Amino acid sequence: MKIKNMFYVSLGFLFLGLGIVGIIMPLIPTTPLLLLASYFFVKGSKKFELWFKGTAIYKNHLEEFIKERSMTRKKKIMINLFADAMIAVAFFMTESTVVKVVLLLIVAYKYYYFITKIKTV
Repeated sequence: MKIKNMFYVSLGFLFLGLGIVGIIMPLIPTTPLLLLASYFFVKGSKKFELWFKGTAIYKNHLEEFIKERSMTRKKKIMINLFADAMIAVAFFMTESTVVKVVLLLIVAYKYYYFITKIKTV
């Protein structure tokens, strides 16, 4: 296995671990972290991609989203609340008006995307 592929697989396991923590701790967004894990497994190794897609974690948390491009209202709310909390920390810690405007634009785009691009089931 090439070093680049090993790096991708390592990142896949890192985000998988964080996603598993997110299953247990409701403040950590599970779906985006597992999506990142899936992405890195796909980039790193066909073997690890197939393994990950066969896990119960993938089937319970990602499979429906990947196939249907949809999420439950609860998942959308949890992801957005966590992201808003992280952005709020940066917003209140910076004194730069430009950074604050960029952060507000990110929040606006995030809500636009979740409302218009991802179906609610």
